[in-house]
Order: sequence, then structure tokens, then C-alpha cells
Amino acid sequence: MRMNFLGRGLLTACLCFISVAHAVSTDPFGTRQALGLNGAVSDASIKGAAKQTRAENIPAQEPLQAYVSPALQTTDVFGANLFTGSFARQGAVQFNSDYLIAAGDRVQVRLWGGFGFDNELLVDPQGNIFLPNVGAVKVMGVANRDLQHAVENAVRRVYRANVYTYASLAAAQPVRIFVGGNVARPGLYDGTSMDSLLHYLDQAGGIDPDRGSFLAVEVKRGEQVRATISLYDFLLEGRIPLLQLNDGDMIFVPSRQNTVLVSGLAQHPKRFEFSAEKLTVADIMRLARPKAQATHVRVTRGTGAVRSVEYYALAESADVPLSNGDEVIFAADRKSGTIAVRVEGEHDSPQEYVLPYGARLGDLMKNIVMNDRSEPESIQLFRESVKERQKEMLVTSLRNLEVTVLTARSGSSDEARLRKDEADLTLQWIDRAKQVEPLGQVVVSHATERDGLLLENGDIVRIPKKDGLVLISGEVLFPNAVAYARNLDLKDYIDRAGGFTQNADNARIVVARRDGSFEQSDANSMGARAVKPGDQVLVLPKVDEKPRQFWKDMTQIIYQIAVSAKVVFGL
Repeated sequence: MRMNFLGRGLLTACLCFISVAHAVSTDPFGTRQALGLNGAVSDASIKGAAKQTRAENIPAQEPLQAYVSPALQTTDVFGANLFTGSFARQGAVQFNSDYLIAAGDRVQVRLWGGFGFDNELLVDPQGNIFLPNVGAVKVMGVANRDLQHAVENAVRRVYRANVYTYASLAAAQPVRIFVGGNVARPGLYDGTSMDSLLHYLDQAGGIDPDRGSFLAVEVKRGEQVRATISLYDFLLEGRIPLLQLNDGDMIFVPSRQNTVLVSGLAQHPKRFEFSAEKLTVADIMRLARPKAQATHVRVTRGTGAVRSVEYYALAESADVPLSNGDEVIFAADRKSGTIAVRVEGEHDSPQEYVLPYGARLGDLMKNIVMNDRSEPESIQLFRESVKERQKEMLVTSLRNLEVTVLTARSGSSDEARLRKDEADLTLQWIDRAKQVEPLGQVVVSHATERDGLLLENGDIVRIPKKDGLVLISGEVLFPNAVAYARNLDLKDYIDRAGGFTQNADNARIVVARRDGSFEQSDANSMGARAVKPGDQVLVLPKVDEKPRQFWKDMTQIIYQIAVSAKVVFGL
């Protein structure tokens, strides 16, 4: 009899355990709450079983891959750069104090002292959570800031002393939100009730820049429009409402309204949207924010059969009306009152001069005091605009060479392989040559009208110091600086630097003077060439001029680099 009794007891216990495990696997949250009330199984064991069951039955989700619409990468619409995938990424959830608890949220509750309890509870469809020995606690609609107080009041109705309470929102309700209208990928997207409107728009690929409105994004619940949001408030002022979304809500992007294209001297040269209400230049200035140097605005009317242009000073343009399709260009329309010129090198005068617009080099030279170390006959002028033009000419030459290399024809397969290897080396050389920066030096020392040369803002005038050295560089064995001697000629200086290398082009030797001028020599006549103190001798590399045009072009470019940058850039 005793054995039978024990057998029946063991069988009953096994059946109870199987029943509990089945209940946990099918309804882990509801079973946990029920068992918490009855105290039949410890909360830790139920929690562990529920976690294991969820891990086994729920497949792992891959990280969200944000979709970026190709139209957003090339558009000029203001605000399109919002939707690059940054808002679609899941991050740590931060709950604001105004958030209202909703069905489906999870609340972490801890009790200690005379009674212990620690669990994460689900808010049921009636808006309640269930606490052991306390019962249902209504939390739906309670603000996040008041959650602790609401749970604490409910516990105190049962435990008046020696039981302490802590309650915190653990996770927001998972929801699925419809995103429709003029977006890249309309659809139904997952998230939580606390995720922002930008999160769901970003998942949908963003607002279509050619069709969608950034000024009137609607959030709907059924037939009711809960909010109309302008993303310009977020872009320009950092304001966006934190709406609490429910499952099945709709984010709808209506059609784009009127637009004005802004360009020129503006911080935001973009296409701006505006409503049907009156828009003025003052309004567009608040959006585009003209730069400080802008003085005038040009308005090109885009409506009607005839395009017309209007031109206003900024101070007089505030009330000028704008229409859909107009183009606004902010421009600087003023002459410089003064320019700044810097004087460097060997002299006893100030280094910075502010001169009236239209000042000439002769006006500046009157203010410069030379000393016994100055070399005024070799004065140097460096100009930024000349540097830019030298760079443009070099880039153009390199681009032409690149085209010639890539389009060269071959007569056989062996020649084609040879040309391919040559082309690869030449393209590498072109990439390196593009990094060379010209000096922007202007040759002024021998100009008959030197004193009448107009100065530009940012010019640098350099007074060289008397120098007793001659610099030898390029294709010589030992590039070096050699002390000047009257009895030495060009060949002697090259010999003092070790002589030519095997790669030297004896027919192309450039003697660069300090004043920016240069002379070209060769091995046969260089003995007669006079070398002056401070000169730089550049021995250029030899280029094997095969019967291909691009080898001749490369020879010219090497010479051009030597003259404009005073460097030898060989193969």
C-alpha cells in the first residue's frame, strides 16, 4: 500500500511538472503571473524556462539593413540628407517622462523587505499588471513619471509597512506602423511605440524628394489625423514632437507643395518647399541663410512662357514675393575697398601692407627699405590666381596624356601586351604628377612696366637674400648645393654634383633664375651658359620617345612641371 501511495504521488508530481512546462512554453507571461499569485513554482524557475523556450522557438533576427534611395544621393532638395539609414538603426531605448503606459508594454517590478518579488510583467489588454497578493494594478494611461507612484500605492493597500517597491518601464509595446504616400518604399514596418516618426520614414527609404512633402507629414489613427509635422522644424530648429504610436497607425507623406531653388552664396543652397501662402525673399533668407559676403539677390521667374530676371540689393528685397518654380541666387556685388599684400624675405620694412584697391607694384616698392643683404634685382611675385591657372594647365595636359595612353592602338597581340604594361606605368606616373603644386610665380624682374603691374589681394612679394649657392637637382648622381664661383660654368657645376645619371636628358637642362625666369641648355652648349648665384639647375629625365604620341606629350609635361614648380618629376 505504501509503495502504491508513493507511486501515485510521483506520477502526480510528474504530470504537474509537465503541465507547468507546457503552460510556460505556450503562454510564458500569463503562466508566470498566475503561478506568481499561487506560489506553486518559484519565479526564477519560470523565468528561466520561459527564456529557454523563447530562445528555442523564436528565430534570431538579422540586424536591420537600412535602405537608401538612389534619388536621395543626387537630389538638391533640402532635408533629403535626413534619410541615410541613421534613424532606421536600432539603438538603446530611452523613455521620456511623458510616455503613457500602453497595453503590450513591459514593466519591471521589484518588492523587498517583508515580501520579495522581482519580475518583468506584461501590461494586458485591459491595461493591468498582476502582483502576487496584490492583484490587478491599473497602469494603462499612466505617465512614465507616475508609474512608480501608481504601483507603490497599490502595494501599500496590502502591505502597509516593511515592503518596499520599485517599478520601471522595461520595454515599450512592439508595434507595426504603416508608412505610405510619397516615400521610396511604402509598407508595414516593425518598431516600438516609442520609436520616432523619423525611424519609420527612414525604414521606408525616406521621403521621395521629387514628389513628397517635408512640410506636412501626417500621423493618422483610423480616419483621424493626430498630428501634422514639418521636418523643417527639426532641420532648422531641432524641434520634433515625440508621438506615442499604436499598432496600426499610419504615417502618410502627401504630395510636395511649391518649391524655390536657391544657389550662390548661401549656407543651404538647396530646393526649398513652401505652402500656398505668400513667400518672400525674407522668408527664403531665413531658410537658406545667405553668407556674410552676399550683397544682392537675383530672382529668375520660372512661371509663364517668358523667363524674366530681377535683381535687388538684399536690404531692399525683403518684401519681394516669390512663386512656385522661381530661382534665387545670392551674389556679392561689391568692389574691394582695400587689398592685403605680404612682403617677405630680406628687408627692413613691415611684412604686411594694406593698400587701396587698384594699387600697383611701384606703390608698394616705395615703402620697402632694402638692406645690404637684399637682392632687389631678383624680386619675386607669387600670386594665387596664377597658381590656379598653372594647376589647371597641368591638369589639362595630364588629362590629354591619359586619353592618348588609353586610346593607343596596337598592331599585334604582343604589342598590345607591351602597350598595356606601358600604359599602367604611365597612369601611375600621371596620378603622382597630379599631386604636384605649382608655385604661382610671376616673372617681373625684367618687365619694362614692372612698377605699373596691378596688385591683387593675397599677393606675396619676396625680396631674395643674396645667396652664394647654386642648387643642382634632378638627374645627377649627387643632387646638392654648390658654392658659387665666377670661373665655373654650367658643366662644372653639374660635374661637382657627380655628373649626369644614365637616365639624364643631356638636351634638356633648365636653369631657373631666382626672379622666375629660366633658360634651357644642352650638353653641347652648356659650357657657355653663365650661372648666377642663387640659380637652380634642373637636369630633366630622359624619356624614350617611341613612335607614340604620348611619349612626346610626357616630355612636354615634365618640362612644364620643372618650370612651374621647380621640381624634377621623372619616371
